Amino acid sequence: MKTMHIFIGFVVIALVQIFVPSQMIREQEDVLKSGNSYRFKTMPIDPTDPFRGKYITLNYEMNSFTIADTSFVYGDKVRVYIEKDDMGFAKAVRLSKKSLEINKDYVVTRVTGNYKGVVSFELPFDRFYMEETKAKDAERAYTKVNRDSLKENVYAKVYVKEGRSVLQDVIIDGISIQDYVEK
Repeated sequence: MKTMHIFIGFVVIALVQIFVPSQMIREQEDVLKSGNSYRFKTMPIDPTDPFRGKYITLNYEMNSFTIADTSFVYGDKVRVYIEKDDMGFAKAVRLSKKSLEINKDYVVTRVTGNYKGVVSFELPFDRFYMEETKAKDAERAYTKVNRDSLKENVYAKVYVKEGRSVLQDVIIDGISIQDYVEK
């Protein structure tokens, strides 16, 4: 009898270990399939941190919003409502601590500062994971082009749906960074 309970417990744990990751993957795929695509302008970053692993660290031009409300404090969970500007890049149009009944996409993030009505935040998709052999070259290319080029030539392609976001690619001069480092 005890063996049967252990076996049932094992099966339940195995099913949970399969269900949870598959649910996470399903949610990400849903955002990619039915979410709206946005281009986020990136900014240069500090040199590589060898302890962070095989990914590119991204900083974004859109990292603050001016608002008269002074109640936003460090750590507050906020919704940054976005739309596309004239050049097709994402821009913040509204900031709120609660869900608003407006027909705009939004990204959920946390406040990192509030100075004289300028609320700072970090977008949640600041890491782009890559194949291990390409990551270092990609980091160099991203940094070089971002510093030397027009800002419109380097951006992150992100899909957004109901507050969830998925970073699909980093684009340099119209080419996926994966392909750019192979040139």
